[in-house]
Amino acid sequence: MKPSYVGKRDDTDLLRKKIIEMPYTEWKKMGFSKGTLHYMKQNAKADKPFTLNSHNKERLDKWEKLVANS
Repeated sequence: MKPSYVGKRDDTDLLRKKIIEMPYTEWKKMGFSKGTLHYMKQNAKADKPFTLNSHNKERLDKWEKLVANS
């Protein structure tokens, strides 16, 4: 039996690497709590699939663009 709904997964290797490398100080400057990044890092380090809230994904993408422009 196949599930009727399968959500889009966010757990690519590149995304996991970005989350693990994200410094807490940079995350805090963008207006998020240290706890949010902590749990994102725990999920990224685990071998299980995970998803991100849209606002967390947007901020992570914004941070990546800032780092690329530096």
